[in-house]
Amino acid sequence: MTLFHENPVRRVLCLAGSLRRDSYNRRLLRAAAAQAPASLRLDVHDGLSAVPLFNEDLESSAPTGVLALREAIVAADGLIIATPEYNQAIPGVLKNALDWLSRESLVGEVLSGKPVAVLGISSGPWGTRLAQASLRQVLHTCGALVMPAPGLFVANAAMRFDDDGTLVDPAVIRSLQNFMLAFEQWLQRMAPPIVDLESTLRAPA
Repeated sequence: MTLFHENPVRRVLCLAGSLRRDSYNRRLLRAAAAQAPASLRLDVHDGLSAVPLFNEDLESSAPTGVLALREAIVAADGLIIATPEYNQAIPGVLKNALDWLSRESLVGEVLSGKPVAVLGISSGPWGTRLAQASLRQVLHTCGALVMPAPGLFVANAAMRFDDDGTLVDPAVIRSLQNFMLAFEQWLQRMAPPIVDLESTLRAPA
């Protein structure tokens, strides 16, 4: 008999599209982890700086930073990407990582069929709207299952956090809670149920 968890804990990998250690988008991901339902466990990947510029000549050598990112995505049930907006587009470091992830030569396209949510925060008034639109287009091209709504576009980033980098804006906190609840439901719809293998092995034939 195969058993399924009624309330499984799903692993969600988070990517910040900025390499800055204390970037606003990294802070937003930390806040997302704090506001996430108990059924989700969020982990922020810190290895984008180890991903080299995409070069087909490097594919056969399988760069360590690329493999680490791919393995982390394969092990996750879903992916959340928080992107800044640079010159009305996604940052080069994020686009570069997605180009690597789309390559079939490195054990398949890991983004294909993966549930993904997109959000972003910026210091300006637009809240990364153009960057998120660009990112969604790239993710769709890679076959990812991108959550269509709700969107989360946070502007005027400096006003949203306290001196310790904690999100304190009540309206943004409520929006982030709704965003995470929606992603929990998206994962339930898009990802297969989690099998309780231990209980399955103990169950009588």
